[in-house]
Amino acid sequence: MTYTQTRDSSTGSADDPGALDDVLRLLEPDGSRIADDTLDPWVADLSPHELRALHRDMVLTRRLDAEGVALQRQGQLALWAPCRGQEATQVGTAHALAPGDFVFPSYREHGVLLARGAQPADYVLAWRGEEHSAYDHTTINAAPPQIIIGAQSLHATGWAMGAQRDGSTDVAVAYYGDGATSQGDVNEAMVFASSFRAPVVFVCSNNQWAISEPVTVQAKYPIAGRAPGFGIPSVRIDGNDALACVAAMRWALDRARRGEGPSFIEAVTYRMGPHTTSDDPTRYRDAAEVEQWAQRDPIARLEAYLRAEGMLDDSGMAEVARAADALAAEVRAACIGATTRAPETMFDHVYAEPHAGVERQKAEYVEYLAGFEK
Repeated sequence: MTYTQTRDSSTGSADDPGALDDVLRLLEPDGSRIADDTLDPWVADLSPHELRALHRDMVLTRRLDAEGVALQRQGQLALWAPCRGQEATQVGTAHALAPGDFVFPSYREHGVLLARGAQPADYVLAWRGEEHSAYDHTTINAAPPQIIIGAQSLHATGWAMGAQRDGSTDVAVAYYGDGATSQGDVNEAMVFASSFRAPVVFVCSNNQWAISEPVTVQAKYPIAGRAPGFGIPSVRIDGNDALACVAAMRWALDRARRGEGPSFIEAVTYRMGPHTTSDDPTRYRDAAEVEQWAQRDPIARLEAYLRAEGMLDDSGMAEVARAADALAAEVRAACIGATTRAPETMFDHVYAEPHAGVERQKAEYVEYLAGFEK
């Protein structure tokens, strides 16, 4: 299943790392189902219930994301990293995971955390500045979202090597964007993962933009073509196709559990909103490009397929909409109702045991704050 680059001199398509003409998919943008010998076997057993759950979590993710943006605009959150348009990549891959697998997300993987069981407050307290990490990583098997670009790839590889030595069949998954593939951390992680056959999956969400730089600046050829250079099999999929995302992740997880080492998934998708709420994407990208990608909406695509197959109707859609509204209300209540602790408590729980250096810093900070009371 290793990605093979195909170059067509008449179109130049392989020279465009954001192109969609050489990706694997199972659902067309209009929701029609197509066959693919590579992906089909990995989703053949998906039940109507599982497909509806996939759609439900994608809808909930989008509603959660909209609430996060609104809360930031209203001054309730310091920052938010929107994920609109990337729901299929996040939820599809996360639905393929086993409970014991451990994810290492970037700051944008709200859908992954939702699929792993994060609770309403978990999405907002860190972005509000109330907690270093808003959830117990041992409960949902997810590391805190990583702000340092690509650093989580090293953490995932290290965790995977530990699981390997423990004799576990659990797999680590690192999520990052196309821009992160230019970071040394990501490349170093892939070297270690390949050398030690670590059970880790690298999921690159190629959303076309690394802050204000297009993917064509990050890469001259499709990113999936890099992984084989490290000895890592890769696949390039339509990241707006939820079925393809499930299939690709199941393939990668199966390889890891059988001791065959790491895999790389490039999911070609699009960031519909800003990089973060401090960004203005209208300054660097064309509205026509955004509209073109809006026609490939991942939720509308899966919904059309489910309706055509008789798996989803208006009553089912209404129930999902109610669940999404309820989640948004709970997230808002958790955010606005948060209790802000004393500033010096940010030094608490940095280490599991007392640490003289941290205690000294805390004392200095308390003295600094006292200076404002004079």
